[in-house]
Formats: sequence, C-alpha cells, structure tokens
Amino acid sequence: MSQGTLFIVSAPSGAGKTSLVHELVESLDGLQVSVSHTTRPRREGETDGVNYHFVERTEFERMIAEGDFFEHARVFDNYYGTSRRAVEERLAAGQDVILEIDWQGARQVREQLPEAVSIFILPPSREELERRLSGRGTDEHAVIASRMREAITEMSHYDEYDDVVINDDFATAQRELQALIIARRLTTRRVRERHAPLLEALLA
Repeated sequence: MSQGTLFIVSAPSGAGKTSLVHELVESLDGLQVSVSHTTRPRREGETDGVNYHFVERTEFERMIAEGDFFEHARVFDNYYGTSRRAVEERLAAGQDVILEIDWQGARQVREQLPEAVSIFILPPSREELERRLSGRGTDEHAVIASRMREAITEMSHYDEYDDVVINDDFATAQRELQALIIARRLTTRRVRERHAPLLEALLA
C-alpha cells in the first residue's frame, strides 16, 4: 500500500485558505482534510466529526497526557488539536491528508514528521488583506487593527514553509495549490509505490 503525503496549509486570517482548501478537496481524489479536536462549544449549524470533534476539556487533557496529538494549542481558553492516530491511519491507507493549522502547529508537526509538505498562502497586499478582514464594514477599527497585527505575525513565518501561494486571483491560486499536490504525487518514491507492477513489467 502506498503511503500518503501529509500537507500542512497555513495562512493569515483573510488570505482565503479555507475556500482554497475546500475547492482543492473537491477537485482531487484521495485527498482529505483532517478534522481537529476542540473543547469549544459547538456553534449552530456545526456537525460533530465534520467541522470539529467536540470533546470535553478533561478528555482533551487526557489525550494530551497520552500523546494523542500531532499538535495542539490553547486559544482563548479553548483547546484545539490534531489527532495523531486519525492522520496516521489515513496516510497508511494511501490517502493524502491536509492539516489547516497555524505556524506554531506546523512547527510541532514538522518536528515529528519532517517529510510533511508545508504550504503557506499569502494575500496579494496588506491593503487587500485589510479589506478582506474588514468584511462588511461592521467591525470597529480597533478589532480590524488587532486582526491585522495577528495576520502580520503569522505571515512573518512564511519562509519556514516549502512552498508559497499568493492568493490574488482565486482561480489562479487554486490551480497553483492543486499543482503542488499533484507534483508530490509524481515523485519517484510515490510512483514506485503506487505503480510497482507496471515498473516491474516495464523492466522485466
């Protein structure tokens, strides 16, 4: 069985990561997004196991103690984490898996799985990012300024990643992201694993 590839995708808020990843999964077979665990309350319209795995704090802390997470973080008094077993099972089954995590989580994962492929998504400019973060114009200036500061901090780590996609035109960014996934599937290692009978027949 061919081993899948783990892809890490990070971006500042407003760069369009979620929409790009959604389109990517819709356009390529054998690619899944890892569903994170969280202790935050489930919001209206969310489904357990689809948006997140919603667990109690005691359960999450038990999983931390037992080393069940590839990465985890505490954000605004709630925990978020990526299940090690769920990811490893999918990779072992030949599935490619995407983790949508921040730069800190990406560091944790790369320490444990150096062969993971990391991709950072950038906006085309600060002005465009601020426009996207402003949304419908209902947020106060202080809220938008805070989001911009967080985004700039996130973007400062772009050079820790293997690849970078600039989301100026959505369709172009989507094609570039798709191309990065396909290219990893065409490495000699992956082709050798997936097409062993063909290679044996060709070289017989």
